[in-house]
Amino acid sequence: MLIIKNGTVLDVEKSKSVKMDISIEDGKIVAIKKSIRAKKDDCVIDAEGKIVAPGFIDAHCHLGLMGDSVGFENDDVNEKSDPITPQMRAIDGLDPMDRVFKEAYQGGITAVATGPGSANVIGGQFAAVKTFGKRIDKMIIKAPIAMKCAFGENPKRFYGTKGKMPTTRMGTAALMREALYKAKEYMEKLEAAGDDISKKPAYDARWEALIPVFKKEIPLKAHAHKANDIFTAIRIAKEFDVKMTLDHSTDARCIVDELAEENFPMIVGPSLGHRTKVELVNKSFKTAGVLNKAGIKMSITTDSPVIPLHHLPLCAALAVKDGLDKWEALKAISINPAEILGLEDRIGSITVGKDADIVIWSNDPLQVDAKVEYTIIDGKVIFSGEEDNE
Repeated sequence: MLIIKNGTVLDVEKSKSVKMDISIEDGKIVAIKKSIRAKKDDCVIDAEGKIVAPGFIDAHCHLGLMGDSVGFENDDVNEKSDPITPQMRAIDGLDPMDRVFKEAYQGGITAVATGPGSANVIGGQFAAVKTFGKRIDKMIIKAPIAMKCAFGENPKRFYGTKGKMPTTRMGTAALMREALYKAKEYMEKLEAAGDDISKKPAYDARWEALIPVFKKEIPLKAHAHKANDIFTAIRIAKEFDVKMTLDHSTDARCIVDELAEENFPMIVGPSLGHRTKVELVNKSFKTAGVLNKAGIKMSITTDSPVIPLHHLPLCAALAVKDGLDKWEALKAISINPAEILGLEDRIGSITVGKDADIVIWSNDPLQVDAKVEYTIIDGKVIFSGEEDNE
């Protein structure tokens, strides 16, 4: 058994910090008490004067799909051969040996949702994975976790320069509707055929991959920056009665009154860096605070590799500087992304029964000088100080 003693535990669900001991067994948190007596064979970490936080989570990134310090050889983030590729699976391209995974867990990030980029109208399946491991199959929390789709500049820029649909926002929406209609029809034919194989439609990997969306097992994961793109995404989600998260949401604070009427979770960012295109003109760290005050479920993203994943706490801190409550910032990189991904039963907070994904910090993790002293994933100390414990 692993026991963490004397640490100040961040209870993100109750927005308070408490001095508690934590015991961990078989990868799970089994007890949180004021005092836990260690037995002879227990491994004990003394966290006196330290902050004990849940492992942080990024609900939208491309970790492992765009190799660090390499070119096209390890660029697997977009399958640019067709604007409709829902059959792509992130797990088939992820490279957990890329050093960005190590940087992530050394920076206190223990889980992510990662997957295809936004070149395609429908890009493929995201996966939720832990950030430590050598084989992606052993790191998966849930796959698929969402179906990536994209609105705005990116699809029309890539295919438009090739003279291929979509060259406009109208074209993007039309392709999206067409694909969703065909997938729904395919699913209905499968259901109507029952066990009669002679009546089943010919197998189509694209439409098969979209069935979990219609069954509301996974949401659409909509890349949308501009207000009109956000509203188009909402329009289509309502037309087809599917779940959806709104990712990036750069213009969201400009239309917050409208968005407050809807019930779509929002994954905000990346807010750090240059405004590299027209649809980022309203990029600001103020957005997170505005959405939170409006009662909208919100998490913060780095969109790694746009911002290196280990800077996720820094992004949360900058949101605090621009008006977001500190506890809400901590929630935005822990329990909120867990809930948005539908994984709150396993990750996102230090709670008995959940995965033992815990990070011990030298001080407040939203302080720039805070250092990770221990990273624990699935109950195993995988990083301490400057050393990995593999």
